[in-house]
Amino acid sequence: MKNQTIIKPKMSPKIKFLFTDIDDTLTDQGRLGPEAYLSLWSAFNAGIKVIPVTGRPAGWCELIARQWPVDAVIGENGAFYFSVKNNKMKRSFSVPPSQIKNNKKKLALIKQNIIKLFPKIKVSSDQFVRLFDLAIDIAEEANPALNESEINQILDLFHAAGAHAKASSIHINGWYGDYNKLTATLRFLKNEYQLEGQSVIDQCAFIGDSPNDEPMWAHFKNSFGVANIKRFLPQLKTPPSFITKERGGLGFTEAVTQLLHNFKAT
Repeated sequence: MKNQTIIKPKMSPKIKFLFTDIDDTLTDQGRLGPEAYLSLWSAFNAGIKVIPVTGRPAGWCELIARQWPVDAVIGENGAFYFSVKNNKMKRSFSVPPSQIKNNKKKLALIKQNIIKLFPKIKVSSDQFVRLFDLAIDIAEEANPALNESEINQILDLFHAAGAHAKASSIHINGWYGDYNKLTATLRFLKNEYQLEGQSVIDQCAFIGDSPNDEPMWAHFKNSFGVANIKRFLPQLKTPPSFITKERGGLGFTEAVTQLLHNFKAT
């Protein structure tokens, strides 16, 4: 396989943008550790623009965009990006706001069907600050965590209703609208930096941990998976180019250290 535990991967020395998942990539057991947070600041101070790309909700992303050392945050699996410039928040949505209400009604019906099939299942505890998607808790607070068969049945319910759905390490996220993490990333780069085509490939890197990150790994040659991606490798058609030795936030720190080494060498 092409993906190997990294020592000194050969990456583009032109990296200017670092896109990263949050849960189980930046975090360990739900916590953002000091090493990962320091690495965010190290990349920021080196002039690399960091953009989290997450399934987390709009309410979380508002805070992240304002308070973390990031250039922007892409949330709810590509439904929007938020960025703060000169202390002013910019919010850009992937679907017209006029569709939000109707999409929520359709997602509510899917929720009813899921609960009929699995009465003990709960939505994510952060659902109340979501604008675009329905998040089903599969491993964050769920005890026991859902098994692969249960996850696939829930994904099938979303798909049967014409919705998109992806499983992360903690949630199943379902939504209406033709977007994902990658389409929102490319839209952000085009809108905010007039960056397209090969320039995107050369200047961007991505770090993730679960199957819903696969479109990003497929697009970016400078792509990392933290070590906990290994359990999902049999499911992936396109794995990350490099896999770190460490899991979660320590794996993120490992990848950023290598990126900064390449960055300084230019």
